[in-house]
Amino acid sequence: MTDITPSTESARRVQHSSETSPAVNGAPGPTQEIHDRDQLIACAELFFFAYRDFTGDPDAILEKYGFGRAHHRVLHFVRRHPGLRVANLLNILKITKQSLARVLKQLIDQGFILQKAGSDDRRERRLFVTAKGGRLIDKLTALQAKRIEAALASAGPGAYQSARRFLFAMIAESDRPRVEKLIKLLPDSEDANGK
Repeated sequence: MTDITPSTESARRVQHSSETSPAVNGAPGPTQEIHDRDQLIACAELFFFAYRDFTGDPDAILEKYGFGRAHHRVLHFVRRHPGLRVANLLNILKITKQSLARVLKQLIDQGFILQKAGSDDRRERRLFVTAKGGRLIDKLTALQAKRIEAALASAGPGAYQSARRFLFAMIAESDRPRVEKLIKLLPDSEDANGK
C-alpha cells in the first residue's frame, strides 16, 4: 500500500488535471472523451424512454384488437400511401415476407386493410386502408401527434427544425433520399405548421 504523501498527492493532481484538460492540439483528453461517451449513452437512453412513451399510448389501443407495432406501421404507411405495393411496404418496414404476411392477413381478415390486384400488373398486390382502418390509424396518429406537439412546444423555439435534422441524421445515409421522398418532408425553412 502506498503512503499518501505531499509528493504522491501532487503527482495525482497533475495526472488528474492532464486527464481532464484538453490535449495541446485541442483534442479532448481521456476523461473528457469518457464524459462525452457517457453523454451519448445518456442520449441513447433518453431515446429509448422517448420511444417507449411515444409508442405506449398507441400500444394500449392496439392491444385491444390483438395488434402490435407492426400492425401500426402497416396501417400508418398504407394510410399515407394509398395503393402502396406490398413489395414497397416490405422495403419500408425492413421485415420478412413471413412477418408481413401474418400482419397483413390479420388486418385484411378483420377489415382494416383492403388488398387489390394492380391495374397494370394483376400479380401486383396494392394495399388500401378501409374506413375502419382509417378510424383506427387516425386515433393512433392523433395521440402521437399530440405528444410530439407538446414536446416541441416545451423544447422552445427552433425545436422542430433541430429535432427533424437530428432524426433525419439518425437514418442510414444511403436510405435518406428514399425516406425524404417517402415522408414528403417540408423544406427546412418551414415550421411544423407549414408557415
